[in-house]
Amino acid sequence: MIMTYITKDSCLILAVSPANSDLANSDALKLSKDADPDGIRTIGVITKLDLMDDGTDAREVLENKLLPLRRGYVGVVNRSQKDIEGRKDIKAAMAAERKFFLGHPAYRHVADRMGTPYLQRVLNQQLTNHIRETLPSLRDKLQKQLLTMEKEVDQYKHFRPDDPSIKTKAMLQMIQQLQNDFERAIEGSGSALISTNELSGGAKINRLFHERFPYEIVRMEFDEKELRREIAFAIRNIHGIRVGLFTPDMAFDAIVKGQISRLKEPSLKCVDLVVQELTNVVRNCSLKMSRYPRLQEETERIITTHIREREQIVKENILLMNECELAYMNTNHEDFIGFANAQQSSENPSKSGRKLGNQVIRKGYMSISNLGFMKGGSRDYWFVLASESLSWFKDEDERDKKYMLMLDGLKIKDIEQGFMSRRHVFALYNPDQKNVYKDYKELQLGVETQDDMDSWKASFLRAGVYPEKVSDSSNGEEGSSEGSTSMDPQLERQVETIRNLVDSYMKIVTKTTRDLVPKIVMHLMINNTKDFIMGELLAHLYASGDQNSMMEESPEEARKREEMLRMYHACKEALKIIGDVSMATVSTPMPPPVKDDWLSTGQESPRIGHSGPPSPGGNMRRAPPPAVSRAPPPVPIGGRPAPAIPSRPTPAPPGRQGNSGILPPPLIPSRR
Repeated sequence: MIMTYITKDSCLILAVSPANSDLANSDALKLSKDADPDGIRTIGVITKLDLMDDGTDAREVLENKLLPLRRGYVGVVNRSQKDIEGRKDIKAAMAAERKFFLGHPAYRHVADRMGTPYLQRVLNQQLTNHIRETLPSLRDKLQKQLLTMEKEVDQYKHFRPDDPSIKTKAMLQMIQQLQNDFERAIEGSGSALISTNELSGGAKINRLFHERFPYEIVRMEFDEKELRREIAFAIRNIHGIRVGLFTPDMAFDAIVKGQISRLKEPSLKCVDLVVQELTNVVRNCSLKMSRYPRLQEETERIITTHIREREQIVKENILLMNECELAYMNTNHEDFIGFANAQQSSENPSKSGRKLGNQVIRKGYMSISNLGFMKGGSRDYWFVLASESLSWFKDEDERDKKYMLMLDGLKIKDIEQGFMSRRHVFALYNPDQKNVYKDYKELQLGVETQDDMDSWKASFLRAGVYPEKVSDSSNGEEGSSEGSTSMDPQLERQVETIRNLVDSYMKIVTKTTRDLVPKIVMHLMINNTKDFIMGELLAHLYASGDQNSMMEESPEEARKREEMLRMYHACKEALKIIGDVSMATVSTPMPPPVKDDWLSTGQESPRIGHSGPPSPGGNMRRAPPPAVSRAPPPVPIGGRPAPAIPSRPTPAPPGRQGNSGILPPPLIPSRR
């Protein structure tokens, strides 16, 4: 409890020790040494000087020669228990204390620097000096605190909770602030509260449009084995019992319609993700309305309801777009290869893929999760993804290359997150069960967040590494076995032709879907919601209920306002008081440092009240009392030893009595 107070720099420490105990082991001095190692704030006080054994005194301690402190010691004599019981008043006690110091031969020369009145003056002076030294820093601290509160207090100075005009003004200001924040969050025009930890608002929606949505489309689109099985069944069912000599175009229509229908799911999923992000943006923008909880709740409800209504309209338009694609197959499209080119492609199966050269697509840190700890699997590496290869290095300097993996023939798949793992993991593997990296069948890569994993997957798509396909494995195995056993060369050529046609047409449809879905979402949902907040939100708020009840302050906000005003006025009052304090106080210089290692080493030092017999003449010293000075002299290394005590001491001659303060009386040997 004591340390909680004396460790503060603004606290003066009064270290009180009794004179009849060992000063070197004083608990008060040890605590003050821990809290004030330089001794700047410590003042020593010696009590019970009148209770010391006969022939002993604390003169050297009070002169700050023995066991010195930087600010020295002050001796006092308080009332005893007998005096207290005898109802001895303070004035009589102080007079007795003064008489004690003037009458004691060891303290007579320092009597003007002893006693309770002198201690009072010393403490008053030291406290004044201490306040004078700490006032500038305290003033600066209060001024900074006042400036930080000034802006917030401005809106509270003339605030009246029941004033309807103030409530109307506050509502308009908050709605306008919500409009600006929502527009900045979507359009990315910049704000003081930009998140540096994760994507949000318009940036996250952009990532959904151009990374997550294309990845989901590719994942649903490319299922080669399942697609060929469906083509074979379609061709055989169209021919029926007859032997088909030509490739039926109805098979193309049936397969393409099935592929186009699969685009509904990723498109609707994209809409759901955008709705979720828009809802988060509205919630974050309305946090500034927390001062009025009912207004915040009503605003969130109105905007969220509007977003849900627009969500249904967007989904209906996306389904309409998909139905339009199903309604008519435009085989005259300029990008469609046609039957002739499809047959040539089937006769020349060697496909020349799009060669980009080994262009760098993405760089970043990832960890290799399926390597052991001793093989470096627990650390992050710097990965460089190019259009043909994946390389990783020790760090971003790209000097120490660990490995380069060719991407030809590789696929990508998700790995379930472990129970204790916080990383998101996906894997590169070879469908032919070949080793991918050294003796490993797959290379598991881990990233910190879901956003990083989606971005890396989209980058791998650009490099031609497609995800594993989602299909019904049981039906696929059954159908493929049945189709493969009855496949003849003519049917194989027809399947290949239809496959090339479907691939060409689905590229057109997929490109159109990837382009139109974000446009539909932007026009019918995001821009519409922004216009709704700008133009119709305020009208809906006025129509939703009583304005006075909606603009009721929360109890927390009322307490915050009262506390803010109280702190503001307290700071102003404190600065006024500090300004009124006279800075012309008389100050005493800080005493120089002394050698006080006796406090830390704990070595033995002489007791103040040792019980040995006194030397003749008491504790008289050779030199006269030194001049009054607060700067303590250095600690004497050695002193004159006391002479041996005779068995029959003889009183000193009368002529030498006056020199008691200069030299001790001569010693006369005893007579045998």
